[in-house]
Amino acid sequence: MTGSAFVLGAAGQVGTAVVANLVEHGWRVTAGGRRPRDWPDGVRGAPVDRDDDVSLAEALAGGYDVLVDCVAYTEEHGRQLARLTDRVGSAVVLSSFSVYADEHGRTLDESTGPDDFPALPVPVPETHRTVPPGDSTYSTRKVALENVLLDSGLPVTVLRPGAIAGRHSAFPREWYFVRRALDRRPALVLNHRGESRFHTTSTANLAELVRLAAQRPGDRVLNAVDAEAVSVREIATAINEQLDHRPEEILLPGTGPDGIGATPWSVPRPYVLDMTAAGRELGYRPVTNYLTALPAVVDWVVETARQRDWRTAFPVFVRAHGPDAFDYTAEDSWLATR
Repeated sequence: MTGSAFVLGAAGQVGTAVVANLVEHGWRVTAGGRRPRDWPDGVRGAPVDRDDDVSLAEALAGGYDVLVDCVAYTEEHGRQLARLTDRVGSAVVLSSFSVYADEHGRTLDESTGPDDFPALPVPVPETHRTVPPGDSTYSTRKVALENVLLDSGLPVTVLRPGAIAGRHSAFPREWYFVRRALDRRPALVLNHRGESRFHTTSTANLAELVRLAAQRPGDRVLNAVDAEAVSVREIATAINEQLDHRPEEILLPGTGPDGIGATPWSVPRPYVLDMTAAGRELGYRPVTNYLTALPAVVDWVVETARQRDWRTAFPVFVRAHGPDAFDYTAEDSWLATR
């Protein structure tokens, strides 16, 4: 089955991959977003602001078989989509793997360190408990969004991706190791012995899940991560090999002082999701894996940082790690005493 698809947030990292995959498989795609851009043949661009109800309703006036929402974050966004049931046949909406909570109520959003990091089953199924819906954190807002959508009467597939990886990212986690390799740092310090597993989602796999869900409308919640949860040490090794960098490895059993050894994937306990349901519900099979897709991501990161200051190119990375993320003063002092 193919048909007409409207992709909201089409110019972003995920939206770009979704648009390309749908077009490749014969869908008629309208790419909606606030930022104008040149789209390939077969894609119609539509200026739209999802926070403007009138703008969104007008953009969908022609009617679409499926709406893919890559930028839904709140309960109100869910209510907005529920009011559009006369204009779309079904929806595929992105949530997050951060919605899960352990038996003590500990969550990813509120964790400050090893003592309060959630201890989740490995892997986590979709049926596992989540945070309560609300407006207090990113994850509670995502759960509120999910609940509204699943009660809307519109066939909705909710996808819960992990640490999204791919080109066109405002937060390429890979930049952490790429920049260190380009700076030829003599040592690679990793917390938790480099064994942290923070489940990744390659954009090609996420785009394939979106396509299959669009093809088979229904009410469901599905995890949306890569088949294998690679360790942070595996990620570092692959990037360093690609950039011909051979630093000394220092694997700390716990956490280092002053954030030394902490990477964008460093977690004290595994955060790994189960993908069984996606295979059962959609017939999903991954089209790539993180390490296979990684070289193209690294090439894009290197080229983007060469063309623009990284603080401008990767604004979400700056928000997460600060504009001085590569000031090595504290690390050099620590290495000297070691």
